[in-house]
Amino acid sequence: MFHHVQLSVTDFAKSLRFYRAALEPLGFVAQHVDEAGKSAGFGRPDQPKLWIGVGTPSKGPVHLAFEAKDESAVKKFHAAALEAGGRDHGAPGPRPDYGATYWAAFVVDPDGNNLEAIVVT
Repeated sequence: MFHHVQLSVTDFAKSLRFYRAALEPLGFVAQHVDEAGKSAGFGRPDQPKLWIGVGTPSKGPVHLAFEAKDESAVKKFHAAALEAGGRDHGAPGPRPDYGATYWAAFVVDPDGNNLEAIVVT
């Protein structure tokens, strides 16, 4: 359905470090990093789907959910995001309220956006 999504960030260098660390366990890499330090795309090689760029973040937090290949990747996403300056918003584990096989973790990025890594088995 979506070709790509872009988030505006207040501190590009900080957000680039955060997203590189948080998304690497999910298999998403930074690409097309602007040498001027204003934008970067993330995704599978040659398929950036999430972009960050310098700008004024939206007034309300955005919620983005990323597919993970397994529970281990969800745990690594959560740990890497916290290590890179994110805030915990839900430790890795089952979410029976969302579905019988829904397993996810949640973090808040440097600009207040709610990020989720999910595996549905």
